[in-house]
Amino acid sequence: QVQLVESGGGLVQAGGSLRLSCAASGRTFSGVAMGWFRQAPGKERELVAAVNWSGGSTYYADSVKGRFTISRDNAKNTRSLQMNSLKPEDTAVYYCAAAPSLRYSGGTYLSEAEKYNYWGQGTQVTVSS
Repeated sequence: QVQLVESGGGLVQAGGSLRLSCAASGRTFSGVAMGWFRQAPGKERELVAAVNWSGGSTYYADSVKGRFTISRDNAKNTRSLQMNSLKPEDTAVYYCAAAPSLRYSGGTYLSEAEKYNYWGQGTQVTVSS
């Protein structure tokens, strides 16, 4: 059974930092693009960051550019999202996701949310003002 498991969420004050991690089990995603989504109450799920299989290409939503950094360690089958300068509007459930159709690909299509169809259970991030 394929599983993506997020960790690292929590409560932080505005301006603070958190690091989310995503571990994969049941299969390796080393050759597959990975992304981080978030969903705030009453809002649609949005893609905030993505990275291709090698880590050489990334995508960031405008709302997080310059504050969030996505990375991956294929040897450990893990991915991370470093979130700095957090704002109350970053409060959401954050999901790790995989895009099996983007295998050994470059940066093209990283931003296409419909490509991601393996999901973790989510981790809550709450930023207080």
